[in-house]
Amino acid sequence: MVEFKVRLAKAAEAVDRELENLLPTVPELEHRLFDAMRYAVLGGGKRLRPFLVIAGAEVFELEAARCLRVAAAVELVHAYSLVHDDLPCMDDDDLRRGRPTVHVQFDQATAVLAGDALLTLAFEVLADRKTSPDPEVRTDLVAGLARAAGGHGMVGGQVLDLWAEDNPLDEAGTVRMQRLKTGEMIAFAGEAGAIMARARPQQRQALRMFAHDLGLAFQITDDLLDVEGSTKAVGKAVGKDAAAGKSTIVSVLGVEGARDRAILLSGQAAAHLDHFGEKANALRALCEFVITRSN
Repeated sequence: MVEFKVRLAKAAEAVDRELENLLPTVPELEHRLFDAMRYAVLGGGKRLRPFLVIAGAEVFELEAARCLRVAAAVELVHAYSLVHDDLPCMDDDDLRRGRPTVHVQFDQATAVLAGDALLTLAFEVLADRKTSPDPEVRTDLVAGLARAAGGHGMVGGQVLDLWAEDNPLDEAGTVRMQRLKTGEMIAFAGEAGAIMARARPQQRQALRMFAHDLGLAFQITDDLLDVEGSTKAVGKAVGKDAAAGKSTIVSVLGVEGARDRAILLSGQAAAHLDHFGEKANALRALCEFVITRSN
């Protein structure tokens, strides 16, 4: 696990360099917007979703520079979602990754606009020929990320999450909410390498199913950390899900039941990788990391 964490950190450094290139400081009057964008994106984090892109692309031995652009685009969308989720009209959080959230550091209007700009920049990156010389690949990447981030993905899941504060969901409803809010973006990240490689449908499906199960395991672990973790370790306020009456797998199954479910899902995710042999070892290690992490 130590070796894997080193590899994860190196991938994060590479992604951060790419994000720095995509988000230069600007002297224009609108520099406050770009300052907020940089603050949101370059404030640390595990870069788990970008690592999924990179490790999935390694299965097909793809060019690193292009993989980093796709990885950065995924992180831009993830950062936008965090900026908006933290707003007072959403989850109303003041702390993210151990720092004041964007709307606290700047203001609410700037946070909304910074999130909007991060989201649109992600698609600009994917549509650029630098990402792939193949227009069909670029189109598939844009379409895949749009589906994962939109109403049938992350945004739809956020709507269910807010609705569930006053309308508790059963287990099936909670799983659907988490699959949309977290799982679809992770599923796209896991499949992105196969899209870039124009892999066979069976290979794409295997990676998507792997990432789907991994995403649910990741979200359950997040929910467990909200119950058992500390603000210092997690980097954001904990105990908020229960206080807000949110539906989570922990609230439905209890702590031990949720932990057992995460372990089961992690094992299922790893099993989907059998087809790829040793080339998928980094993805296998990720399955263990996701359910043992402390932040």
